[in-house]
Amino acid sequence: MSHTPHELHEEFPDMADRITALKTSDAHFARLMDDYHAVNRQVHAAETNVTPVSPAAETDMRKERARLKDELYAMLTA
Repeated sequence: MSHTPHELHEEFPDMADRITALKTSDAHFARLMDDYHAVNRQVHAAETNVTPVSPAAETDMRKERARLKDELYAMLTA
């Protein structure tokens, strides 16, 4: 598979050290990050027609990715 856009370290490059620290010290953050990356890969597969889905399903996946990203950002900036 090609490079997947929206990877968390690319979304928040100035917080790379904090992302790494929280991933190793906070199990909840690590789980959310894993969930984010799983949904992100699904969105990318849908966008590139590797795994075609309905427009509604793709929209739902994007909303879930945004929700997870918002929650991760809140933890990063807390």
